[in-house]
Amino acid sequence: MTDSEDDPLKERVESWLAREMPIIQMHGGTSAVRKADPEDGEVIVELGGGCKGCSVSDVTTGNIEAELIQWPEIAEVTVRVPDARESLGGPDQAESIMGIDRTEGGRGDWGSSNPGEDHL
Repeated sequence: MTDSEDDPLKERVESWLAREMPIIQMHGGTSAVRKADPEDGEVIVELGGGCKGCSVSDVTTGNIEAELIQWPEIAEVTVRVPDARESLGGPDQAESIMGIDRTEGGRGDWGSSNPGEDHL
């Protein structure tokens, strides 16, 4: 590791993510170290942006966890990737949010996401 051992753990993890996991940013994702406690060795990383709903985010999280758990000062690693639906209000969210019809990829259905019998 090229980071100074004197740097706070959070800064070293952030630096490692930027240096060793450029694929996150290359694919429109973001990473943030939410917790890096040198006392108990717990590290929590959260991925966002393009990572939400990405089909390979589980591979990315596994790689991060596998590497960081090898650091002597880290005892536990959690990598969270929010579900893509969380930003839209979850599975109970109405079909239309802020006037945007989400049916058929957002193309809509003549302004209705639930057309009646008289629909063409």
